[in-house]
Amino acid sequence: MASTKSSEKYSGFTAEERAAMKEHASEEKKAASRRGASRAEKEAAAEQDVLAKIAEMGDTDRVLAERIHKIITEAAPELAPKLWYGMPAYARDGKIVCHFQSAEKFKSRYATLGFSDQAALDDGAMWPAAYALTELTSPAEEQITALVRKAVR
Repeated sequence: MASTKSSEKYSGFTAEERAAMKEHASEEKKAASRRGASRAEKEAAAEQDVLAKIAEMGDTDRVLAERIHKIITEAAPELAPKLWYGMPAYARDGKIVCHFQSAEKFKSRYATLGFSDQAALDDGAMWPAAYALTELTSPAEEQITALVRKAVR
């Protein structure tokens, strides 16, 4: 067993990480409370949750998240919007394919569009699974559309 220097002590999860875990627990409880609803009702409610979370974001993140939501729902309508650790996410058969992480959420200098292992983005032995976003230009929107379409094929 390796020794740990006092300067290398584990300090636990950050406040932002703890908040995200609490949000996830709350999301799971909310989803469980919808068990009697039809699939369409559940998906509509989950999308409203996502839109409400986006509406809470600061201006820069909100603008990015609104556009990302539109791109993903148009490019891959088979993906169901849902919250995932307090972030807008998009799932197929209940499994997250991609998600938007606001810069504000973890006090980062940029927002991120991330893809899970459920996304079919494989390209050789190594490929990107997350992209930094500072603004959405037309070329960036086209790239995101192509990535999302590739992710769900």
